[in-house]
Amino acid sequence: MSHDDFKTSDHGNAPAGPVINPGPLGLSAFALTTFVLSLFNVGAGVPSGGPVQVVTGLACFYGGLAQILAGMWEFKVGNNFGATAFTSYGAFWLSYAAILIPGFGIIPAYAGATIDPHALDNALGIFLISWGIFTFILWIGTLRSTVALSSMFFVLTLTFFFLASGHLAHLGAGNYPTRVGGGLGIVTALLAWYNAAAGLYVPSATFVRLPVGPLGHAHSK
Repeated sequence: MSHDDFKTSDHGNAPAGPVINPGPLGLSAFALTTFVLSLFNVGAGVPSGGPVQVVTGLACFYGGLAQILAGMWEFKVGNNFGATAFTSYGAFWLSYAAILIPGFGIIPAYAGATIDPHALDNALGIFLISWGIFTFILWIGTLRSTVALSSMFFVLTLTFFFLASGHLAHLGAGNYPTRVGGGLGIVTALLAWYNAAAGLYVPSATFVRLPVGPLGHAHSK
């Protein structure tokens, strides 16, 4: 999800100016929001399965709005994969925030005594497993990118499936699959930060370089 910092104009060799690289912004927004929620899922600071409403602000503005903006800027620079990923996960965080915001009435809608007591867990499980399927599709699209990027999407796929299983199995708060999903989410966040830093550490700014491990490329004919 990165681009060259400068490019050459089509007219001669005059520099065309700096090129927008929204990748680090989108990855950082995703990483921090995921990191905070995942710490709660493993029981760091609050009991696993306890209140996570403190994530709501992050999910709305950093994980949500900032990622969607990054996705729009990825369209601008012609990166369809980055645009799809950032815009989609920005929408994921906004939809997650909507679940937590009482004004949307989502959680109260499942509190009726006449419905299945596990209806909310089932709905959240379907919600998460659907994002797991989408993330798996994106992971396939990274197999010729870098080890760092592909690993992030692979671990994120596992994160969604473990979190979904915790809800679908009706195991209650703080269950084992949710804790595992939280641990995998922490790893995902660290990988996202690593990818973001690799895109930020350009020769004009620092001497630090982070290897990302290029994967195989298509053979030219």
